[in-house]
Amino acid sequence: MTIIESAVEINKPVAEVYTFLSNMNNHQQLMPENIYNWESTEDDARFTIQNMAKLAIKISNRVENQELTAIPTEKAPFEVELKWTLADNGNGTTTAKHIISADLNMMMKMLASGPLQKLVDHETQKLKEILG
Repeated sequence: MTIIESAVEINKPVAEVYTFLSNMNNHQQLMPENIYNWESTEDDARFTIQNMAKLAIKISNRVENQELTAIPTEKAPFEVELKWTLADNGNGTTTAKHIISADLNMMMKMLASGPLQKLVDHETQKLKEILG
């Protein structure tokens, strides 16, 4: 399993960050420009990654103010899990970590690791920009 992650500190209470992330409609704001054909509800999203694949995901697990996990609802190019973990820093700030776990063979790892790392870095930075 390949684990790709990025963490960021946000100047908002954990409940506010969780509320934003728990609605898949908000995730479109976190996506880079190579994501298009976005459709979402509160619990799921489907989109196309330019020159890569179409993906349909749904939130499979919620632990209030701590964790959100999304998994594919349709056949994906590889097994993947997208997770956000949140930690209350105790001073009104929250550490948000975005983790992608992907079952990649060596060839896919070489092709996908860079773009997936860029994706998690982009999403955590956008989250910080949006929420402060």
